[in-house]
Amino acid sequence: MTDAPVLVVTSVDDATADPVAQRLFERGVPVARLDPADFLGAEARMSARFGSHGMSGRIRTASREVELCGVRAVWWRRPTPYRERAGRPEPIARFAVNEAGIGFGGVLAALPDCLWVNHPWRNHAAEHKPAQLVTAAACGFTVPETLVTNEVDEARAFADGYAPVVYKPLRHAVLPAADGRAGMIWVGPVVSASLDDSVAGTAHMFQAQVDKVADVRVTVVGRWLFAVRIDGGLLDWRADYDALAYTRIGCPAEVEAAIHRYMAGFGLMFGAFDFALTAAGAWVFLECNPNGQWAWIAEQEDAVADALADLLEKGRI
Repeated sequence: MTDAPVLVVTSVDDATADPVAQRLFERGVPVARLDPADFLGAEARMSARFGSHGMSGRIRTASREVELCGVRAVWWRRPTPYRERAGRPEPIARFAVNEAGIGFGGVLAALPDCLWVNHPWRNHAAEHKPAQLVTAAACGFTVPETLVTNEVDEARAFADGYAPVVYKPLRHAVLPAADGRAGMIWVGPVVSASLDDSVAGTAHMFQAQVDKVADVRVTVVGRWLFAVRIDGGLLDWRADYDALAYTRIGCPAEVEAAIHRYMAGFGLMFGAFDFALTAAGAWVFLECNPNGQWAWIAEQEDAVADALADLLEKGRI
């Protein structure tokens, strides 16, 4: 395992990957950085063979050659989506992108005997909020009353019955604003009078608003937990990072145990949990991003980077 590389799958401009890669380099651990989108251009090459022996082959990037069966760990960070090459007719370009996802993506997902942080299929399963809420409740978390619907009457009844209620997008969403610039969809308050027949157009998620005094972000790396209290008085703290204050705190034993049950349920080695903290000290589960950001919180950046480097260096036991 001494010479077995860690494969970091991410975009070239992913600054969050840099401190972890630097730590691995300083420990003498080989690191190969790969963006799968490069397979559709001239920047990367892959050949994989399959047979009764299993799988063999290699990946070639601009700076390194990696044997497919010699990877100790894969850190699946933020790869660029497979993109269509300019000049190809649209049906051919779409075919090439689909084939790349199944072919190159399938080979990467089949890498044997390595540690995944996290496997992309695990990430995909764990990104769905309905599955998160069901799993969180089964693991013992307190979960707010939540409705996913496209029925306006159901939405109005929920808004009246559990007021105050908020709307949440079912996944990270960016839409063009009135001025043409990209705009985030934040968590926002909802009243029944504001709901109309447009609710029928797609799935909407409504949730009873938690009466909170602060938020908590818990970053999980293997068995390590890093909890940070976030103060700012905002309904959605992502809307104004400059208004926030961070404090490292401990994690209650019952919450820690539920977190580990949740991680095991989805087969994750990394997760970023968000909780609402009530005046009575209750931690209310909001969501878990299986590939969430963490480096923007200076109070935990070094500790999380060290833990990730430790985990990736060790690889699969």
